[in-house]
Amino acid sequence: MTVTRSLWSATATPGPVLGPLMTDAQADVVIVGGGYTGLSAALHLSEAGRDVVLLEAAEVGEGASGLNGGQVIPGLKYDPDELEEMLGPVLGPRLVQLVASGPDLVFDLIQRHAISCAATRTGWIQPATSSQALELIRSRVQQWRQRGAEVALLDEHEIARLTGSRRYSGGWIDKRGGTVQPLSYVRGLAQAAQRAGSRIFNRSPALALERTAAGWRVQTARGWARGAVLILATGAYTDTLADSLRRTLILVRSAQVATVPLPAQLRASILPEGQAASDTCHLLRYFRLDASGRLIMGSRGSFDAVPVEPAARHHYRAVAEIYPQLEGIPYEYHWSGRVGLTRDHLPHLHEMAPGLLAALGYNGRGVAMATLMGQLLARRAQGEPAEELGFPFSAVKPIPLHRFSQLGTRMVVQYLRALDGIARLRVRLAMAAKTA
Repeated sequence: MTVTRSLWSATATPGPVLGPLMTDAQADVVIVGGGYTGLSAALHLSEAGRDVVLLEAAEVGEGASGLNGGQVIPGLKYDPDELEEMLGPVLGPRLVQLVASGPDLVFDLIQRHAISCAATRTGWIQPATSSQALELIRSRVQQWRQRGAEVALLDEHEIARLTGSRRYSGGWIDKRGGTVQPLSYVRGLAQAAQRAGSRIFNRSPALALERTAAGWRVQTARGWARGAVLILATGAYTDTLADSLRRTLILVRSAQVATVPLPAQLRASILPEGQAASDTCHLLRYFRLDASGRLIMGSRGSFDAVPVEPAARHHYRAVAEIYPQLEGIPYEYHWSGRVGLTRDHLPHLHEMAPGLLAALGYNGRGVAMATLMGQLLARRAQGEPAEELGFPFSAVKPIPLHRFSQLGTRMVVQYLRALDGIARLRVRLAMAAKTA
């Protein structure tokens, strides 16, 4: 039977018992948003002795932080050389080093706060779907090696052994990466922040923001939260409360399906060392096993809130292509969540006004990057100079004609899907030629 709730909500560890804000609250820092960014900021601020109030519109982890694939990936979409060219010889290397440290921060928090989230750190694999993609990967591996990262190029036989699939011509492994149960992780952050002193309120959507002589005031349905600093950590769920910020993002859905737990023999042959993988298709496909041996397949480009048939046909086809040995294995879970994409494919860190901070736009790498950006927001909220953070603050620049962004996104998705279809046809023809 198809279940439309997420696998993560069905298997997550319980979170803290939280209620809505029922009266006025005063704090040093007010945070809007109870995902990785907001909770990381709250935890780091509380550990530094700051008084924190965090407001979550729904339940902690109900947005992207509890719905993603749980892959903990270092770095950004751009390779190190590109980042250094974009940001210059001073800030560029600092930023590369900073974003590479994201998984270190995640797994350190998990260990220090005893967060039960099925965490594994056996690496992240990027399989190449074409010879052209493999050439780009060769350069990527070389660049990270020059910076001391524990990475390795994988040939056709090694990628087949580590993924359990003969679909790929090679790839690379980044041993800094890993996986978490994403909803358990965000709930664990909430518990850690609460123990450190943060006051966290669920079902408390921010209805209005007001600048005051002493800082900022946030209105909820039953009270106000006041603080000298306000952090907006709403990511892909940013609404018209911060409309200029909302219009810096293009929203897409990333949908996932999960099989039933695989039989032991099949499970042993698929991703046998526990890595997660994200291949080089134009429309990203990412996959892993969960703690119970279910195969999870995710992909960008869905426009349906719940990708049941026929919307999930692209996921089923991906599983059949990558793992034909799973033919007949039923699917147990289908779900999706929003992903916030930026025009430059970089996360954005903003100081929108004195004492008003925001971070968003993780472009599908939110587990590590959102945790890291929350830490940076906490440092800035404590008065650390922006230039010392190692990540640039930028002006809020709404996307022109933003109202038409969804239409444009749909057109781009269809184009990329067509490119991937052509690439699959070429692979099939090449394989047929080999066996002829």
